[in-house]
Amino acid sequence: MAVNIETETGGTIWKCLVENGQSVAEGDVLFIMEVMKMEVPYEAPVAGTVSDLAIAEGDAVPEDHLALVLT
Repeated sequence: MAVNIETETGGTIWKCLVENGQSVAEGDVLFIMEVMKMEVPYEAPVAGTVSDLAIAEGDAVPEDHLALVLT
């Protein structure tokens, strides 16, 4: 079952810590967004493999933007 990881608010991708095909464990930090000068980490809600990575460091993204999919 695929799990979509979407941004909760608009901001800038400060650090992307995963790449397509990478396996992650539940709780691993996937990427960090900068929102109003605060760093907001996004963690994997489930274990899986990163697919459809749609972000890169420096990207400005809106709220509810699909960042990646875990399969």
